[in-house]
Amino acid sequence: MPDSSRLSGHLAAFFTIFFWGTTFVFTKSLLASLSPVEILFCRFALGYLALLAIRPRRLKPEQPREEFLFAAAGLCGVTLYFLFENVALTFTLASNVGVIVAVSPLFTALLAPRFLDGERPGARFFAGFAAAIAGVALVSWGGGGVALDLRGSLLALLAALVWACYSILTRKIGTLGYDNILCTRRAFFYGLVFMIPALFLMDFHPTLAVLLRPANLGGLLYLGLGASAACFVTWGFAVRRLGAVATTVYIYLVPLVTVAASALVLGERPTPAALVGMALILAGLFLSEKRGGQPKEKEMAA
Repeated sequence: MPDSSRLSGHLAAFFTIFFWGTTFVFTKSLLASLSPVEILFCRFALGYLALLAIRPRRLKPEQPREEFLFAAAGLCGVTLYFLFENVALTFTLASNVGVIVAVSPLFTALLAPRFLDGERPGARFFAGFAAAIAGVALVSWGGGGVALDLRGSLLALLAALVWACYSILTRKIGTLGYDNILCTRRAFFYGLVFMIPALFLMDFHPTLAVLLRPANLGGLLYLGLGASAACFVTWGFAVRRLGAVATTVYIYLVPLVTVAASALVLGERPTPAALVGMALILAGLFLSEKRGGQPKEKEMAA
C-alpha cells in the first residue's frame, strides 16, 4: 500500500484517539444525572442524525451477508461495547476501565488470523503489546492506589473483546467498496435497534429538562457529534488503510491522551511513573506498527 495512503490512515487514527481519549471524562460526568443507557442512546441517536444530514442517500447492500456484517458491527461496536463500558464506569474508576479496555489490540491480533487473511501479528506486535500495557498501567495507576471491582473489570474486559470483533467486522465491510459514511450510519442504525430492549430493561427515563442542562447538552453533543459521528467514520477509514490489527494498537494511546489533556486543561501534572508510562506506550506503539519480516496484509479497496 502506498506510503501516502498509510499516512492518511495514521492521521485518521490519531484524530480518533484524540477524541476518544477524553470521552471517559465526559461520560463519567454525565453519569451524575443520566443513566448509562440514556447516555448511550442519546449519543448515537445524535450521531445517526448527523451522518444522515451529511449523507442522506440510502445504502443498498447487494447480498444478505453484507446486511449481516452491518448488523453485527452495530451490535458489537455500538450496543454491546458502550453498554459494557458505560456500566463498568458505574462500578469502578475510569482509569481502571481505560487500562482494561486497552487489551483490545491483543484480542484483535488473536482473532485476525482466523477471520482476516494476511493480518498475522509477529513477535514485534506482542513485544509492543507488553510494553504498551505496562505503560498504560503506569499512566492509569501511577498516581495512587488501585481500586478494582470485579464487576467493572469483567465488563471492561468484555468491552475490549467486542471492540476487537467490531474492528474485524469494519475491516470486512471495508472490502465491500461502499461509502464509509454510509457504512458507519448503517452500523449506527443497527446499534440503536439492538439497544431498544435495553431501554425497557434498564433505567431509561430521560427528561427534556435534564437533557437541556448546558453541561449535559454539551457533553452529549461532544459524544454524539465528535466521538461518535466523526470518530467512527475516521476509525473506519483508518482500518481500511492500515488494517484491523495495526489500527487497534492506537487504543494504547487513550490513557496518554487523557493524562495530557488533564495537564493542559486542568493543570494536573503527571507523576514520574506516568511519564515513564507514556514513554513505554509510545515504544509499544512503534514496535507494534513496525512490520519487520511479517507478511504484509493484503491491500484493501478504499
